[in-house]
Amino acid sequence: MKRVACMKIGMLTDSLPHLGFEEMLGAAAELGIECLEFACGNWSSAPHLALDLLLESSEARREFVAKIAAHGLTISALNCSGNPLFPGAEGARQHDVTLKTFRLARLLGIDRIVMMSGLPGGPGDANPNWIVTEWPPECRTILKYQWDEVLIPYWRDLVGKARDNGIKRICLELHGAQAVYNPSTLQRLRNAVGGIVGANYDPSHPMWMGADPLAAVRALGDAIYYVHAKDTRVEPIPAAIDGVLDTRPSGEVGARTWNYVTLGFGHGEEWWRQFCAALRMAGYDDVLSIEHEDSLIDPLEGVRKSVDLLRNVTYRGA
Repeated sequence: MKRVACMKIGMLTDSLPHLGFEEMLGAAAELGIECLEFACGNWSSAPHLALDLLLESSEARREFVAKIAAHGLTISALNCSGNPLFPGAEGARQHDVTLKTFRLARLLGIDRIVMMSGLPGGPGDANPNWIVTEWPPECRTILKYQWDEVLIPYWRDLVGKARDNGIKRICLELHGAQAVYNPSTLQRLRNAVGGIVGANYDPSHPMWMGADPLAAVRALGDAIYYVHAKDTRVEPIPAAIDGVLDTRPSGEVGARTWNYVTLGFGHGEEWWRQFCAALRMAGYDDVLSIEHEDSLIDPLEGVRKSVDLLRNVTYRGA
């Protein structure tokens, strides 16, 4: 009988930021996590990885990898999500972290990077500007500038740097307030810079943006290079009043129109079973990396519940 590939249960280690490195490894192993995605900086405080130290010290790298292996774990990806296209010095700082992450990936033998596309400002802007309508007319002008003069030239250069470091897949999270935030914008960038760029498909974002992740998975097909397992609950009464465009702080859970939640607390097990089936039909048999951002539950318990759900819905091979 032919053995089929199986999905692996992974975790972005920022899901357990309160644990030290070795404590996190022990918890991951005890929970049945198989592989880990390590954040290297930018929007993450990188609680489990010292980027500069690992770049400078081969001994530190050996110890880092050995401790991961000693717990029966592997590294699924490095993550440097942020906005290297932020205008001015902040963008330059985040670009530097991105390049350092590429270099560390080469030194560790990792060929998959998780990040976001970045979002420029408009001409002369001091801050990023996410355009989500085509009117008024200046929206079209800003979008043309962002894509033609900033985003595509930047990514053409960055793809070259990635290849120089042995990176085969750059997995862009399709996230709000980024230039690439849905399948069509991802395809636009891929058409411009090549197939090294694909999706880190996180269904929690299209859930609040009003898209159907099951349909999007079918549309993306083999452009899915990685998957974040994260859930969103759209809160019926606030959303019915205000819609889902919400600028209230994430801590105001009771007032918001949607919230990130533990797997199963926004969409039930049957939905997640359909999601895994859609991934399988699209040709994806790889990591489901849990990203826990539910403020209503202890992180360790939230990850535990997420692992339990994924065990029930994933294809585990034969």
